[in-house]
Amino acid sequence: MGLSLAPLGRSLAAATLVCVAACSHSPYTPAGSAQFVPSSDTVQIAYQASGSGKPALVLIHGWSCDSSYWAGQVDELSKDFQVITMDLGGHGRSGTGRANWTIDSFGEDVAAVVDRLRPEQVVLVGHSMGGDVAVAAARRLGGRVKGVVWVDTYQKLGGTRSAAEVEEIVAPFASDFQPTTAAFVRGMFPSAADQELVNRVAEDMSSAPPTIAVSALRSSLTYGRSITETMKGVGPIVAINPDQPAAGIESMKRHGVHVVTMSGVGHFMMMEQPARFNALLRAVVAEHFTSH
Repeated sequence: MGLSLAPLGRSLAAATLVCVAACSHSPYTPAGSAQFVPSSDTVQIAYQASGSGKPALVLIHGWSCDSSYWAGQVDELSKDFQVITMDLGGHGRSGTGRANWTIDSFGEDVAAVVDRLRPEQVVLVGHSMGGDVAVAAARRLGGRVKGVVWVDTYQKLGGTRSAAEVEEIVAPFASDFQPTTAAFVRGMFPSAADQELVNRVAEDMSSAPPTIAVSALRSSLTYGRSITETMKGVGPIVAINPDQPAAGIESMKRHGVHVVTMSGVGHFMMMEQPARFNALLRAVVAEHFTSH
């Protein structure tokens, strides 16, 4: 997945075969007052931190999303961890003065926040495209990173789409962003999902600034073409995925990714079933990223 199009095996109607987790800016607004830190290119990045405890959990939103998509996690997880959220450049309350919206530039945004807060140890938790951003950030942050959690970022590893295939995926978003994105989002929820949530996310995602969203989509899809090389040295990596489809789990394991699954959820699992997701993330952190 490069734009972390997680449900990669689905059709364009099911969302362009990518789990880009596009979330955007409208009905959702990050709660509380934000701090700001300049990224490496001076774009101001909005962030918030709460709680204390090691490791710090850095929650990274997906394509065109913002930090409010982690609203169901912050209060609960901050009981035991420092929880850090942010709006990547071009999203939420962060600045928009950037020429190209890339995974590497988003990785710089995350690194800027972590450098400002200086936690001793971090686990980078990335939803969809945010999983690619977590890898990019980990490469910058070095030994402070205990590991990475992908939240429905990839469902299989090892296949490579061509540059032409990337452009084919991007084309409908570039030409008619709002309806294409709305259809894409709806295809990422299970049939039993709360329709109020589906409608809110579909409206929100499709209201993202098209120029930023299309640039980020192209970068994420391109990043995914070499992810099996880029992720080397970044680890351990644990993937939390919906249990369907399950066909790619063995390919993930072959590349050293430990996969755990949730049943009855779609791409936005942390919003669909926050209590279950929080318990699962806690278990992952305890098993894989906490010294005993």
